[in-house]
Amino acid sequence: MARTRVSMPAVSRVVAASFDAVEPRMPNWISSPRDFWTGLIYVLLGSGAFWIALDYPLGTVGRMGPGYFPRVLALILVGIGMMALIRAFVLDSGEVTHLAWKPLLMICGAIVLYGILVQTAGLVVALTVLLTLGAAASRYTRFDLKSIAGMVVLIAFCVLVFVKGLGLPIPTVGPWLQPLFMAVGIRV
Repeated sequence: MARTRVSMPAVSRVVAASFDAVEPRMPNWISSPRDFWTGLIYVLLGSGAFWIALDYPLGTVGRMGPGYFPRVLALILVGIGMMALIRAFVLDSGEVTHLAWKPLLMICGAIVLYGILVQTAGLVVALTVLLTLGAAASRYTRFDLKSIAGMVVLIAFCVLVFVKGLGLPIPTVGPWLQPLFMAVGIRV
């Protein structure tokens, strides 16, 4: 009985063809999958936020209710998503190759830590953690003097606008840091 030799390129073509048959493809009328998925996520998140905000009274432009700002932000998010969806049908871009898990988890973790730290450690510490972790999520970030100065200016701006200017009841520094500042003569 004669043995039939199968060349490796023939086997690889068969294997590749079987994966192509299983792999989901975007329809031909969507020229930019990245913009399509981005726009879809924005539209869905904005629509969900708008739906949740319907439970709160709207108010007027002069006397905004608790549902006014969430609805406006939700509509802006839906608008940005619609623009991305339109781009998906007009412009060409690359395929979505993978999901960057590390930056995604770092940014989500930074937001969660901010929420935890803002009342316990204060706005300055919470913003420092948020900005540092958020910046570290990018492989292009360098922590040089320029970026640290920008972070300090942004934190000072937030403290001046939200705590001093608007009078929001957010502690600048947490209760466990206040004795340290008082020891060096800084009143917070």
